[in-house]
Amino acid sequence: MSLINKMLQDLDARAGKPGAAPLPGDVRPVLAGGERAPWGRPVTFGAVAVVLVGVGTWLALERRPAPAAPQPVTVVAAPVAAPPVELVSVAPVQEAPQPAPEPAEPLTPEPPAPGPEPEAPAPKPAPRAERAKPAVAAKPLVRKAEPVAKPVPARAPVSGRTETPAQRADNAYKRALGALEDGRVTEAIATLQAGLRANPKHEAARQTLVSLLIEAKRPDEAMRQLQAALTPDPRQPSLAMLLARLQLERGGPALETLNRTLPHAAGNGEYHAFLAGVLQREGRPREAAEHYRQALRTAPQNGVWWMGLGISLQGEKRDGEAVEAFQRARDSGTLSAELQGFVERRLKQLGR
Repeated sequence: MSLINKMLQDLDARAGKPGAAPLPGDVRPVLAGGERAPWGRPVTFGAVAVVLVGVGTWLALERRPAPAAPQPVTVVAAPVAAPPVELVSVAPVQEAPQPAPEPAEPLTPEPPAPGPEPEAPAPKPAPRAERAKPAVAAKPLVRKAEPVAKPVPARAPVSGRTETPAQRADNAYKRALGALEDGRVTEAIATLQAGLRANPKHEAARQTLVSLLIEAKRPDEAMRQLQAALTPDPRQPSLAMLLARLQLERGGPALETLNRTLPHAAGNGEYHAFLAGVLQREGRPREAAEHYRQALRTAPQNGVWWMGLGISLQGEKRDGEAVEAFQRARDSGTLSAELQGFVERRLKQLGR
C-alpha cells in the first residue's frame, strides 16, 4: 500500500510540474497568435503567421517526444491502477494473520473432483470441528479448577501460624516496649494488659505494666494487677516484693504477701533482706535478724545487709554481735556516705 501510494504521489507531482503538460501551454500561444483578426491585417500575413505557428508546434513536438509519451500513461494508468491495487492489498492484510487459509489441501483434491471423490471435502470440515472441540473441552478444565481452589482457603488457617497464649503475650510485650520507645505510654499500658489477659504468667510484662501504672500515679490498678498474678500462682518473688512495697506505702498486708511467697524464694537474698526489713519495721527483730543472715549467705560483702543485721541485733540487746555486724558493714566499702555516717554513730553508741 505504501509503495502504491508513493507511485501515485509521484505521478501527481509530475502532472503538476511545468514540463509535465507542455501541450496546453503550446496551444495558448496559438490562441494568442490567432488574435490577428480584430486588427484587420491582411489575409496573407495571417496565412504566414499560421504557417509559422504550425512550424513552431512541429518543432515543439519534435523536441519533446519523451515527455509526451509518459503523460498519457501517468494520467490514465495511475488513477485506474491505484484503486484496484488498494482493494487487493487491503483484503490480504485482514486474511494474513488467519492460519486457516494455509491448508491448500482442498485445492489438490479438486482435480479428481469429477471422479467419485466428492466425499473427500465432506470429512475435511469434520477435522475442523474436531479441532474446535479441544478448545471447548478446555473450558470445563477451567471450571474444574475452581472447585480445586475452594479448599485451599479452608486449609490456609490450618497451615497458618496460630499463636499460643504465651506467644501472644510475648509479642504484646515487644510491641509495648516499642510504644514506650516512641513515648506512647497509654498505648503501651493497653498493649501489656491485652497480653497479660492472654498469658497472666508473663512476669516481665506484669512488672513493666506495674511500673508504668506506678509512674502514672495509678497505684490501685498496679496492686490489682499484682494480686491478679499472685493469687493463682504465688511463686513469683519479684511480684510479691512489688506488691509488698505498695502495700507498705498504703498500709496494706505486706508481711502476709511476703510470707505467702516465702516458700518459693529459697536462696533469694534480695527477698530475705526485704522480708527482714518488713519484720524489723513490724517490731520483730529476732525474725528480721534471721532473714538478714540468710541474705548475707548469698552476698557476704553487702554492707547494707550487715547494717540491717546490726540494727536487729541491737534491738535484741545483743550488743556484742551488733558491734561486729556494724564493723563488717563499715569495712565493706559498699555504703554510701550517709549510711557510713549512720554506722559510725551506732558504733559510738555501743562504745566501740
